[in-house]
Amino acid sequence: MKRHGFAYWEDRTLTLRESRPVRYVQDDVAWAGAYGYGGAIDAKSERTRKHHPIAAYRQSLSAERRAAFDMALDGGAEAADLSASLPGGAKVHKRLGGCTAEAEKTLYGDPAEWFRASKTATGLNALYGQDLMNDQRLTTAVRAWSDCMRKAGLSYGDPQAARDAVRQNTARLGPARADQAFAAERRTAVADAGCARETSLKSVAAARETHYVDQLRDRYGAAVDTYRHLGQQAYDRAVGIVPQRA
Repeated sequence: MKRHGFAYWEDRTLTLRESRPVRYVQDDVAWAGAYGYGGAIDAKSERTRKHHPIAAYRQSLSAERRAAFDMALDGGAEAADLSASLPGGAKVHKRLGGCTAEAEKTLYGDPAEWFRASKTATGLNALYGQDLMNDQRLTTAVRAWSDCMRKAGLSYGDPQAARDAVRQNTARLGPARADQAFAAERRTAVADAGCARETSLKSVAAARETHYVDQLRDRYGAAVDTYRHLGQQAYDRAVGIVPQRA
């Protein structure tokens, strides 16, 4: 963007620990004690999005320069159209051009290959998700988790139910009682993580998910391997370009 005559700021709002995704099961009690289910992190990201300096900078430009900024960033109407077929049958598209395309090419080598592989690998859940949730080994572990939570004074059928209840409570309390809501979120998340660790729910879920993914390897194994390879390649290249966050 600087080569095109524009300023651009990196988005380094979140720390490395804050950026960690929270999946269906998480058993890191210390992380839960600090961040709950990530509600405060989401709020922080939303505040940053609304007040990001790039948005203000772009808005300060003249209409002509703003159009040039957009063209430099993503290629505008001239951007290439990437497409990928999802495992569930739908087809998705992405326009990619400008500096965004240059950055993706630097990281992944072939942005189109990455787009196809990533959409396939991350879309496999549509094929096995229901079987996984009904899997006997997983449901047994979830029941054990629920019993553990009940002993802690919290009655939830599964981890998703706990998170849904936390979100509803946060919405009910509103911004004026955000501290109270976050304290309740942390208490539930800590109990959740502790019970997940006590019942080995995370390892059971991971093992059963691997089982179902492996059943799809004949058809999708190459895409999954490509996704993992290009993702690791991009990470290694990124570390050499941008200093790691704390």
